[in-house]
Amino acid sequence: QVQLVESGGGLVQAGGSLRLSCVASERTSYAMGWFRQAPGKEREFVAGDTWNGGATYYAESVKGRFTISRDKDKNTAYLQMNSLKPEDTAVYYCAAGTPLRIGVPGAYDYWGQGTQVTVSS
Repeated sequence: QVQLVESGGGLVQAGGSLRLSCVASERTSYAMGWFRQAPGKEREFVAGDTWNGGATYYAESVKGRFTISRDKDKNTAYLQMNSLKPEDTAVYYCAAGTPLRIGVPGAYDYWGQGTQVTVSS
């Protein structure tokens, strides 16, 4: 059972940056995904990679602003978020698994508890 712990959320002004971290309890060969959920909305895909980090995928709304990466030696995945907008405000979750479809939340096996990101205008 892999445990994931996110950190790095907070309050930032529009145009600012944050870097989210997701530490896994053990070394994994899972694909990693980042999702977010705003109040009253469904959880949506933000970014993901393949098990070896060889390919990355992004939602259109964050493409060019967010970057997913991972440090295998630290069992940590990152989401660098630049040029943040108020509409990026949400709870951000990391997930791990062997998804057949990178962007589908139900395809992931393990989830973190989430970290709040608030972008003020």
